Amino acid sequence: MDIKIDNLQKVYGEKVALDIPELEIHSGELVGLVGNNGAGKTTLLRLILDLIKATRGRVLSNGVDVTGATEDKKAEFTSADNIAWKRYTGSFIDGRFLIDFYTPEEYFIFIGRLYGLSKETVMERLEAFKPLMHDEILETQKYLRDFSEGNRQKIGIIGAMMIHPKVLLLDEPFNYLDPSSQIVVARLIAEMNHNLGTTTIISSHNLSFVADISSRILLLEKGQLIKDLSNVEGSAIAELNNYFNAEA
Repeated sequence: MDIKIDNLQKVYGEKVALDIPELEIHSGELVGLVGNNGAGKTTLLRLILDLIKATRGRVLSNGVDVTGATEDKKAEFTSADNIAWKRYTGSFIDGRFLIDFYTPEEYFIFIGRLYGLSKETVMERLEAFKPLMHDEILETQKYLRDFSEGNRQKIGIIGAMMIHPKVLLLDEPFNYLDPSSQIVVARLIAEMNHNLGTTTIISSHNLSFVADISSRILLLEKGQLIKDLSNVEGSAIAELNNYFNAEA
């Protein structure tokens, strides 16, 4: 599934948080978003997910405006065609995506039902994520609110990925994770992209992991897209390191 950005801008008061005239992410790409704090990475992800309203412009997912608006600019939120992108998109932005009074099993089953998956299918798919869970998540009888930030991060990522989305968006997926879990998450993201052809966008401050798994890297700064780098065999890392060393 393609993601297309058309004259997209988000302004808060007098501050331009994001201003991208044109951008296309092609089906099956694994794209890394990098940049310093305040660069606009999370703002871009939230606009793609229709979590915040754009000041100007639009995001198209598989040719459909994510807001549900049609060519005549009228929103038709009741149209199944205009919100179909939600059925093939998985995402985890932060802990507010979680339901704190659910156990992990209840949360995964709930997410599965939203995407038409049976309980049995959900439990089967969770098997692939056992190397990430380390026997610390399932069958603990704990509510999500009682888990560590690291395990909450894992639960959110698993919930986004177990539905086998055609589009996957993850904001700082390596946050709160120990080194071994970061490696597992990177491998799972790369495998899903390769095996299922999932169009994937990850935002991260971790240049090493982004360079290891991304086919393309977008560098944002102060809301602007300043570099769009091909990353064949990690070729973008030198240019990224030069940029951030100059900024230091």
